[in-house]
Amino acid sequence: MRDDPSVADLVARAAASDEAAWHELVDRYAPLVWSICVRHQLSSADIEDVGQTVWLRLVEHLENLREPAALPGWLATTTQRECVRVLKAHRKCEVFGTDPDNGGLLETESTMIEEEVLMAERNALLRAAFAELPEDSQRLITLLMSDPPLSYVEIGEILGMPPGSIGPTRQRCLNRLRRSPYLRGLTDADFHASRVITPGGESRAQ
Repeated sequence: MRDDPSVADLVARAAASDEAAWHELVDRYAPLVWSICVRHQLSSADIEDVGQTVWLRLVEHLENLREPAALPGWLATTTQRECVRVLKAHRKCEVFGTDPDNGGLLETESTMIEEEVLMAERNALLRAAFAELPEDSQRLITLLMSDPPLSYVEIGEILGMPPGSIGPTRQRCLNRLRRSPYLRGLTDADFHASRVITPGGESRAQ
């Protein structure tokens, strides 16, 4: 999953002014930037400011990234440092145990960043695999992941399908997801660490 060559390809295309590649990069890693901002308890306005700064810096450094495939780590570290900068401005940085003057990160912070990068990469691959499913399968999976959960009867009414067929159809959808080329690098542990559908029709994080 790490050093995904597709990331290097997107970086190269975006650096060559491919607008579609740039938007794909942003869509793929915006959740990573957002999750780090939320972990630092930034306000909505500060999250927006940090996000804009991070993407602006990426534009400035896109052509000079030493390891384009390591972009998720670069984004995570840059976002972390921007969050610390904002917290310093608000006189809150000491709460998070970082040193804003030298950009240093505690070992626990580095570990959390690594975990967030792995989660972002895994979720990006799952979204790509999900997009390959037929539209009716996407609708079914989306409804099964509704919060609050919908019953099989309610889902059947929405989709016009017998409730008894939802379970088997759900399993076929998940099996197709597992066979996706995007998920070849994922282990069963990676797959089940993501939000999946339980047999009872409810959604939960395993």
